[in-house]
Amino acid sequence: MKRLNDWFNDGLTKEEYGGSMTVNKEELQSIYDRFTLSDEDRDFYQSLPVLELKAVVLTADWCGDAMLCVPIIERIAEYAGIELRYLIRDENLELMDQYLTNGTSRAIPKFIFMDQDGNEKAVWGPRSPEVQTLIDQERGKLPFKDDPAFEQKQQEMYRSFKEKLTSDQELWQSVNRSVKNQLEKLTV
Repeated sequence: MKRLNDWFNDGLTKEEYGGSMTVNKEELQSIYDRFTLSDEDRDFYQSLPVLELKAVVLTADWCGDAMLCVPIIERIAEYAGIELRYLIRDENLELMDQYLTNGTSRAIPKFIFMDQDGNEKAVWGPRSPEVQTLIDQERGKLPFKDDPAFEQKQQEMYRSFKEKLTSDQELWQSVNRSVKNQLEKLTV
């Protein structure tokens, strides 16, 4: 079985991942360009380089959650001195299946933070609690799957949700708070 360091070494750099994207590239870049951290958050993240963390990012360019979370965590990683390497979920199921959401779902993105020796230190993803609540509420409004209108309503929901993810800066901050909460545990 491969170790986390092996997965990390096999991963794409930010530039390689960005260059390979064919879906949501502009939206991801737009969130990255517009996302800002408070002075307090920047100070916290700038205290983390001493931990010498790096992370594997399980992702895919078609994923709306990745479109939201990847650019925010890229910005965090810049301040925290965390090197990120990207693995496409469907090309790395052996690793993905070790990090299932609720033990059953290959939900992405997943960020696996590790030390320089490849020891897992924290895992985050696929969503902040606030984003999860929002998607649960939206899904709750859909008709049953056997309803003839289900497909159309689901597509409309996804379109609307994507617009919200690319514009609602409070949701962006919810991702920041959730990631920060995970990383704060490493400093205790």
